[in-house]
Formats: sequence, C-alpha cells, structure tokens
Amino acid sequence: MTTASTPAEVVRPREVRTAGEASRTTVAYLRHAAGKLGGAAVSLLAVLVTSFFLFRILPGDPVKAMTHGVPTSAEQLATLRRQFGLDLPLWQQFTDYCAKALTGDLGMSYQFRAPVGELIAQKVPATLLLTGVAVVIYSALGLWLGARSAWRHGSLGDRLNTGVALTLWSVPSFWLGLLLIIVFAVGMGPIPGLFPTGGMESGDTTGFAYVLDVAHHMVLPVLTLVAVGYAQTLLVMRSSLLDEMGGDYLTTARAKGLRDDVVRRRHAVPNALLPTVTMVFINLGHVAAGSILVETVFSWPGLGGLFYQALSVPDLPLVQGLFVVFAGAMILMNLLADLLYPLLDPRVGR
Repeated sequence: MTTASTPAEVVRPREVRTAGEASRTTVAYLRHAAGKLGGAAVSLLAVLVTSFFLFRILPGDPVKAMTHGVPTSAEQLATLRRQFGLDLPLWQQFTDYCAKALTGDLGMSYQFRAPVGELIAQKVPATLLLTGVAVVIYSALGLWLGARSAWRHGSLGDRLNTGVALTLWSVPSFWLGLLLIIVFAVGMGPIPGLFPTGGMESGDTTGFAYVLDVAHHMVLPVLTLVAVGYAQTLLVMRSSLLDEMGGDYLTTARAKGLRDDVVRRRHAVPNALLPTVTMVFINLGHVAAGSILVETVFSWPGLGGLFYQALSVPDLPLVQGLFVVFAGAMILMNLLADLLYPLLDPRVGR
C-alpha cells in the first residue's frame, strides 16, 4: 500500500534544475573572479618591476641635480648617495624597494625630503576634484550623445556629432589647453580674459566665496578634459549601439507596439552599454591618475603636476611611487569592470 507524500516531501524537478543552475553559475563566477584577481596581482607585480627599472634609465644624476648650483665636494656627494641608498648594488636596491612598497612604504622623496606617501596624499584631493568632475560630465555627455547619434545614424546631427568628436579626439590635450588659455584667460581680440591662467585658487577668499573661486579656476581645465574625454566616449557608445541595432530582439520589441524611444532606452542601450563598461572604469582610473599634461599646463596643484616636478630632477622614489599609484588605480578599475561583467551579462565568464 502506498502512502501519499506531503508537499514538503515532494522535490520538483524544476526546483532541482533551478538550484543546480544557480550553483553552477556561482561556481563559474567564483572561478572567473579568482582568475581576474590573480591576473590583477600579476599585473601589480609587473608594475613594481617596471616602475623600478624604467626610471633608472632616465638621464641625469639625482644627487647632482639636487645640489645644482651649490658647491658640493665629492665626499658630500658620496654621503648623499649613501644616504639615499644609491651606492648599493642595483639588485639590492630593487629588493629593498619591493619589500617596502608591499608594506605601503614608497620611500623618501629626494627633492622634498618627505615621505612619498605623504606628498601623494596632499595632492590627491585636488586631482580627484578636477578629474572627478570632468569624468562625470564627459561620461554622461558622451553616452547620451553617442546613443542619440547611433539611433539616428546618417542624419545631420549624427554626422555633426561624429565629426566634432573625431576632431576633438585627435587634438592633443595640452595644445587645446594652451589654446583655451590664450583665448579665454589672456584674451584675444574682442574676447576679454574671463578665467584665471592657472592655479586652483586666488588665495584671498574664504567660505562660499572660496568655493566659487575654485570653481572659477576649474572651468578651463575641466573644459579641456571634457572636450577630449567626451569624444572618445561618444564614438565608443555609438559604435556599440550600431552593432546592437540589427538584433532580432529589437524587431520583436517594436512588433509588440513599443514606442521607438522606449525600444532604444529599455532594450538597445542597456545591451550596448556592456562594451563601454571597461572604458567607463578606465576613465574612473584616470580620476586617480589625473591628467599630467593638463595639470601642468594649468599649474593645477595635483598629482599630474607633482609627477612633472619629480621627472625634472629625476626624483626616483617620487616618480616610482606616483607610477605605482597611477597604474594601481587602472588595474583596480579594470578588475572591478571584469567582476561586474558577469553580473551585467551572465554569458561572460562561463
């Protein structure tokens, strides 16, 4: 005689399949994440090696550069080299550098006689402010204009947007910055000088007036970064959306009676965003790196200007520390993009 099973005792095949698929998806994602984490660790190690040996081939003697114009005996030069560890064999300098870098100690700056970590920390806020604002603006602007251009490809607006973007993407950022300074800071013809030529503040304001003063100084460097950055974002987004526009799922969505704007916004654009995720995260990595040329042109007191000062000596510990920070930020942003991909598209990582 058989007895009826209670609902709690019955295991439905569909539920088993669903649990099995979820388990396999989790395992696949963990393997994907482990592989990407391992790749990021190897990349960071490569950055440490590159940052040490790359800047050792720069011409110039750091000790002589620091004592330039100051009468210095050979004994004093030897003492300075011994003080900075430059008298040690190259392999020993490298092992000491890696051991300290892995513990967060980036060394002591030659020219500033201060810890490299402290110097970088002092400049980070200015760089984050400038490039952070620029990245947010040009990412949003480029994605919006790129989507509209692709959806109306071949139209006058598309040709105009694409032409302007190609032109700006080809323009060197430092040249564009200098041009903006000549026209809008110094003044040219009927155009008066409207903005400061450089720096972050005037130095004589406080409170809300200080905020306005900083914003006034930010206009031209932010405009330079936005002009170049939005062009790249627009072209990548446009190309990605054009690849999606022939998809059958868009035809199905239109057949259901959805408006064209809804098809674009809810179906085409989300799928077209996947190839642009890496680019957006790379732009976020640039927030830490800043823009060396733009900061130098506008005398912006950020990491870019500090890197330029360090190269001019060369201040090896400072150059190496900044290089590690810049490259580490890019590696971290690429890692986050790789970890986000499978969440946006489950086919990635399987």
